[in-house]
Order: sequence, then structure tokens, then C-alpha cells
Amino acid sequence: MVIFMTFKRKLKVSKRLERLVQSGICPAEDVSKYATELKELVVEVTDEDEVKRQSRLFKVLSDTTRLKILKLLDIREMCVCEIMVALGLTQPTTSHHLRILEAVGLVKDRREGKWVFYSLKNKRMVNRMGMFAEKQ
Repeated sequence: MVIFMTFKRKLKVSKRLERLVQSGICPAEDVSKYATELKELVVEVTDEDEVKRQSRLFKVLSDTTRLKILKLLDIREMCVCEIMVALGLTQPTTSHHLRILEAVGLVKDRREGKWVFYSLKNKRMVNRMGMFAEKQ
């Protein structure tokens, strides 16, 4: 059943691509050759490991609490307790979010006795990410 549905979906995609080529909008002449070229293009322009890293990063950034933490750390280095109070979070929740941000390389920690302070690991990268979301 799954194989049939996959075949059916491929057939539908092929028909769409065929209609595109026949419309003259697409510069290709041979549909199957063009489909092969498109698949090769994906392999050429993407690195699977890089795409997976980027996907993990975007998943991390999809959480509003983590974005707020990044904005706070963009201002200055902060202790876990400061982030807790600022965002109204518990210590375990705050630490959980900070570990996730640290795992993708967005934040780093510094220990001072029993206190742990967090800061942005790469402030310029975080600021660049913020530019994508600026109001137009």
C-alpha cells in the first residue's frame, strides 16, 4: 500500500513537472532529464550534515523562551537565577533551556564558585539571526 502511494505521488509530481515543461515557462525540454538535473542539484548545493545542524538550530530557535533568553544574554552575561526571575521560570526549566542553547553552540557558561553565568558564545551570529525577524 505504501509503495503504491509513493508511486502515485511520484506520478503526480511527474505530471506536474511535465505540465510545467510543456507550458514553456521552464527552459527544459526533456522532463525525465530535467527531473534528474533537479535531484542532482540538491546533492550539489546541500551538505547533509550541515542541513541537519541547521535544522537542529532552527528547532532550538523555535521556542519563545529560548529566544527571550538569547535577548537577555545579548544585553549582558547573566546568572541562572537572574534569568529565572526575569522570565518567571523554575531553576530546572531555566537550566534545561540553557543546556539546549549550549548544545547548539549559542551560549557558553562560566563558573564562579557555585554560581554559573551564561553569555552568548557568538554575539555577532545571534545578532544576525535577529535581523531575519526584524519588522519590515
